Amino acid sequence: MNSLQGRDFLSLTDLSSSELFHLLDQAAELKAGTLRPQCRQVLGLLFSKASTRTRVSFSVAMYQIGGQVLDLNPLVSQVSRGEPWADTARVLDRYLDVIAIRTFKQEDLTEFAHYARIPVINALTDLGHPCQILADLLTIREHLGFLAGKTLAYLGDGNNVANSLLLGCAMAGMHIRVATPRGYEPNPQVVTQAQHLALAGNGVLLTTDPQEAIEGAQVVYTDVWASMGQEAQAQDRAPLFEPYQVNSALMKQADPRAIVLHCLPAHRGEEITTEVLEGPQSRVWDQAENRLHAQKSLLVSLLGAS
Repeated sequence: MNSLQGRDFLSLTDLSSSELFHLLDQAAELKAGTLRPQCRQVLGLLFSKASTRTRVSFSVAMYQIGGQVLDLNPLVSQVSRGEPWADTARVLDRYLDVIAIRTFKQEDLTEFAHYARIPVINALTDLGHPCQILADLLTIREHLGFLAGKTLAYLGDGNNVANSLLLGCAMAGMHIRVATPRGYEPNPQVVTQAQHLALAGNGVLLTTDPQEAIEGAQVVYTDVWASMGQEAQAQDRAPLFEPYQVNSALMKQADPRAIVLHCLPAHRGEEITTEVLEGPQSRVWDQAENRLHAQKSLLVSLLGAS
């Protein structure tokens, strides 16, 4: 029996390292077309935040394996009128086979999963974005050949993506260096988890120096300086974050064969320049495509599709 069938995916720590690599291997097979599972199940999308890649990639993934998708817009459901997560979970549990939730508080996601018997997927919270990191690791492996021992430099805000990258890189045997302005570091509990997960000889480095982080790195990663819900702070943050912009000058300090990743949407001229985003080292569009394949692999495993 598939070891992931029926389980929740709220964080990368819900997986073992071997299960993580299984998902990546399976995603590669699905992308190549050598694996063609079929299911007749229904995926619900309950998104309280805007979404392009996550919403579309989950929908297409489910359709491609023969399932159905219901977009459960909170604004036109009882969730918007204050129905408790526990009640919503116990009702949707009886209609759906799996649900992906994009919300603000990780605690709300955890509460929903506690009351629902179906698999619950974290499609993004303020704490983490584990589905994104599945696609990131798939992309890195496609272009660099393997993950173990590679160094990823993340520059910018210590947000949900940075949190999940710390966990994913540690589990995959990669070195990760996270450079943020002081006061914008990743979640301390996540950092501790990553340090415990890191395989022998692989390090987790937090720094305020972008040059220290990027030196010799094979993967350079950035994200917006103000996440969803923080847009009003973007202008005030800009002067503090300018040294962390991924540009041609900073890229010269990375490995000459380094690839550049961004989870999108990108603010050109802020966290990354157009020259780098559209340049030969960018693998951003492959990374975006791989959301589809990684999430299809996740759905296949959680649903036990064959």
